[in-house]
Amino acid sequence: MTKSIWVTILEKDEEKGRALFEAIHRYGLGVNGHFWVDDLDKMQWAGAFSEISKPETAVWVVKGTPASFADETKRYGLAMLAAMVQAMKGHGFPIVLLPDGGALDPATLPTPLKGAIIAADDATLMPKLVAKANTPVPKLAVDYRLDIHPLPGLGQWFEIGPAEGHQWAGAIFGVAGEGAEVDAHGAGPRGTVPEKATLEYPMKGVKFAMGESEFTAWAVKNALDDKSSYYVRVKGYPKSAAFGSFPEGDEAEMYVVSLK
Repeated sequence: MTKSIWVTILEKDEEKGRALFEAIHRYGLGVNGHFWVDDLDKMQWAGAFSEISKPETAVWVVKGTPASFADETKRYGLAMLAAMVQAMKGHGFPIVLLPDGGALDPATLPTPLKGAIIAADDATLMPKLVAKANTPVPKLAVDYRLDIHPLPGLGQWFEIGPAEGHQWAGAIFGVAGEGAEVDAHGAGPRGTVPEKATLEYPMKGVKFAMGESEFTAWAVKNALDDKSSYYVRVKGYPKSAAFGSFPEGDEAEMYVVSLK
């Protein structure tokens, strides 16, 4: 099976895309890609997932100007897509960011992109891509599970749960950011948003602060393991999400994921 690279170009620039495709081809790798469509309402960010998730796709490359990487709507879409890819292929799957004519600070990127490789489009790029494409994806341990389910007509659903071998005594999920809110939830088997669910002690409108952000959350006390999940539907486009096992007393271990 020929290893392949999926390329996302953040601006519609055919010459930029052609030059990168030709360079990858010369190094014996398969390549395909798309121009980014910046339409959050239609969840266009999810369109490339079926291609990136294919077994032969070994690296995801994102190329664009620093201004595009700084654009909040693009950042949100890239973060959501990256979370989906990481849920399927693992957090060690290589994502390579190529800023044109500028630099990116990893610390400023949304959480799902913080582990990305920031590279220059120079003579060292192709050997790096070949090496990444032919290196087994390292298994990186994480303390939680996060997946995204973009469902046309039904909205964007976040799936959370404990890591492999762990359990949660219920779950809580909140969002921060103007216009963002949770408006539906459920619990059920891992991997599929349930059509119906029996919720134990469901709660809505729980408010809490973490750092400088205030979150509004929904929660349940359904026990979760690594084969079951809590699902929430989110309206709008949150700047960040905070979630974890339902707090017991004053103890709460929460995870914050920035999305813009």
